[in-house]
Amino acid sequence: MKIAKDSAVTIHYHLTDGDGDVIDSSKGKDPLAYLHGHNNLVAGVERALDGLEIGAKLDVEVAPEDGYGERDPELDILVPLAAFPEDAREGLVAGVMFQGPHPADETKPAMYTVLGVTETDVQCTANHPLAGVTLNFNLEVMEVRAATEEELSHGHIHGPGGHSH
Repeated sequence: MKIAKDSAVTIHYHLTDGDGDVIDSSKGKDPLAYLHGHNNLVAGVERALDGLEIGAKLDVEVAPEDGYGERDPELDILVPLAAFPEDAREGLVAGVMFQGPHPADETKPAMYTVLGVTETDVQCTANHPLAGVTLNFNLEVMEVRAATEEELSHGHIHGPGGHSH
């Protein structure tokens, strides 16, 4: 069976950045199962896997526009330190993530990553941590099958034996 929209696909992956630093990998772990054609992977990877079969191995370079997008400076903001509860302030260090209102639409939530903290402000960004990064994937297709009606209605693959949520 070839990978197509509504396929349940299982892959092994190894993801590095342009410097060869490992970002994530399924090596030594269970492979990743996903529902093809439902935006469960970055667009560049889904396109590269489309039409492949079990056993296919490939290397894919995904440009930012087909991955997590370009960095948007409008999503880098300063939040007054006083906006955070006092008991949470010492935990605000680079890399910590929190949810808050989106800078362009305060009715929508956004995930922020702390970039730095001064005596008065928290510098943070709502950009994805991999925005602007060229992604290099090494992929191997392990399994391809038709998704079940339940998986299609839920928009994701269920683990062995059914629901995994």
